[in-house]
Amino acid sequence: MTEKPNEHSADAPGSIPPGSPRTTGEPVRSPYDSPTEQFQTSSVKADLTKDLPRTDEELGLDPEVPLYTEVKEAISAGPTPPAVGDGVPAAADTAPTYAFASIPPAPNGGAEPTTRIRRRDDRRGTLDLGLLLLRLVIGGTFVYHGLQKVAGWFHGPGYDGIRTSMENGGWKHADFAAPMLIAGELGGGILVAVGLATPLAAGAVLAVILDAWMWKQGMVAGFQYKAGTGVELESILAGGAAAIMLTGPGRLSLDRNRGWATRPFLGSLAALVAAVAAAILTYIYLHGGNPLEGIRPFN
Repeated sequence: MTEKPNEHSADAPGSIPPGSPRTTGEPVRSPYDSPTEQFQTSSVKADLTKDLPRTDEELGLDPEVPLYTEVKEAISAGPTPPAVGDGVPAAADTAPTYAFASIPPAPNGGAEPTTRIRRRDDRRGTLDLGLLLLRLVIGGTFVYHGLQKVAGWFHGPGYDGIRTSMENGGWKHADFAAPMLIAGELGGGILVAVGLATPLAAGAVLAVILDAWMWKQGMVAGFQYKAGTGVELESILAGGAAAIMLTGPGRLSLDRNRGWATRPFLGSLAALVAAVAAAILTYIYLHGGNPLEGIRPFN
């Protein structure tokens, strides 16, 4: 109790030892004036020059954060449902748990599709029945004319008669032109009637009937759209063959499993254009002349 409060003990850091003279004019210093000066020893300076810890191991930490590869494998694999047994709920009743995330991913079933799905309408009504009737009429007519030319049935000219008729009508290479005509009418007519290889079969009968149309039209000047010697029948048959190519044979045909049977597209259109081009080139090569001569504005 005899020690004065303003006196410092000899053990206090930064204190002036007792009996040490103080320089005149020097202010009285306290160890709290500059605390950092109390630690500027050689050992402390050596510790401050070391590299700071940068990794979890240097800091002595052991975090339970999974690596990116572990997270990716866990997401792709998905949670493993527990086995169903005594006292274990079913997989549908157990919510999946994720040790690395607090929010589970959204279920895939609730997402709405981003693309529109085309709805297939199977309600065709009597469309297939109408196409069957059209095929039987068009194909049957060509089969009828083909049998007239190849076998002489139905009061037909037969093969020799049609070859002679084509030579007299100005057709060149009748020995080649007559078999082509018979094959187009008879073979193409049968295939159209049963609905097999419809784009090619209808293209064959279309090319044949267009050549007949151009031959009749070129015989007499003027537009010969009339019954008898005109091109009325040929125009109807050509239109029916083209319609079958563009609409398809329908499901009541041998082509029912083909795409062109119910939804013909570019392939059938290309077959139509090819048939018209083949008819024009065949007429120019085997007959020649302009079938539209004498028809305004073609004269």
